[in-house]
Amino acid sequence: MNRFFGKKGFTLIEVLIGLIILAIGILAIAGMQITSIVGTSFSNNLTQASVLAQDRLEFLKSLSLNDARLDTGTHNDPPDIGIFKRSYQTNRNPNPNFVTIAYTVSWLEKGVTHTISFRTIKGR
Repeated sequence: MNRFFGKKGFTLIEVLIGLIILAIGILAIAGMQITSIVGTSFSNNLTQASVLAQDRLEFLKSLSLNDARLDTGTHNDPPDIGIFKRSYQTNRNPNPNFVTIAYTVSWLEKGVTHTISFRTIKGR
């Protein structure tokens, strides 16, 4: 028994304080992980919406100027794809030889509506 006296070690209080500090650090990292996941989800939706909008804008640019889909006005572009709602506006004023196309994709994420738009001008 004498060989254990005089040896130094950690007390129970020191171990508990160390565990509390470790737990606080792990909780902070978990909070950052949740923020990262939310940001990744938004970035994924933004990328998909951009690809959808650019693809359809290129399709509309490939149409003839006489096509009814390029008449002045607001057009819905059904069907909706997943969470994305798509529409576009065309305008021929003041020159009928040109059409301005604005393509918009919107989606609802966590109660907030996000929108991305692309614009171009098509001529003869």
